Amino acid sequence: MSESSNISGKVTVITGASSGIGHGTALHLAEQGAKVVLGARREDRLKETTEAITQAGGSATWKVTDVTDKDSVQGLVDHARETYGPVDVLINNAGVGYVGTIDKIHVDIWDLMIDVNIKGPLYGIAAVLPEMMARKQGHILTTTSIAANAVLTNMAVYSGTKFAVKAICEGLRQEAGPHNIRVTQVLPGLVMTEIGADSDPEAQEELMKEFEDLQLLEPIDIARAFAFAINQPNHVNVNEVVVRPTGELM
Repeated sequence: MSESSNISGKVTVITGASSGIGHGTALHLAEQGAKVVLGARREDRLKETTEAITQAGGSATWKVTDVTDKDSVQGLVDHARETYGPVDVLINNAGVGYVGTIDKIHVDIWDLMIDVNIKGPLYGIAAVLPEMMARKQGHILTTTSIAANAVLTNMAVYSGTKFAVKAICEGLRQEAGPHNIRVTQVLPGLVMTEIGADSDPEAQEELMKEFEDLQLLEPIDIARAFAFAINQPNHVNVNEVVVRPTGELM
């Protein structure tokens, strides 16, 4: 296990930590010496990730968490505090995506994306911000998407949720910055994860045809972006990090 100066020892809560970007980020930050607190719905995956970290000499704990439930998110933060102390870093990473046109009228999926992608980060912010403000330190990071900058093909509602989160994060940065709290958005391009796995097959095929010759990002690529932002000196706020596959044009 290696250690990075501004990551080592930090109590770091990560949502959506059972797979994909969250899983990769948990492993990477633990290698840098962070005390990681993992939240997600899948208990078996959380246990596996925690075991992998501790066997490698890192510090990790977990709690089953549903980011659409504010009490569940608060419970994750409380667990972090009880286990390691006050939360230094929150990574709002849980997210859901859907590829499909609006005329399919999947209202239940729209509701889910709003609940996970918008309310989830808000619940995370609500759980950590008061203590961070009182301590005058902390770092809140959120996985958004390049869809926060431009509406993606057949992903209007998903893109809308990411536009909203980008606005929330920028507003939070403006409000919390004077209190010595850093706020960062990481905007990934196409990443090899499970997100969007239940999308409309035809719409997803149409989207992926645009990128069939592209080497997609891996979760570790995004984990390094989070680590870069966290590891800056406390007086340095990295507002946004956009990470795309080389050759991705959108």
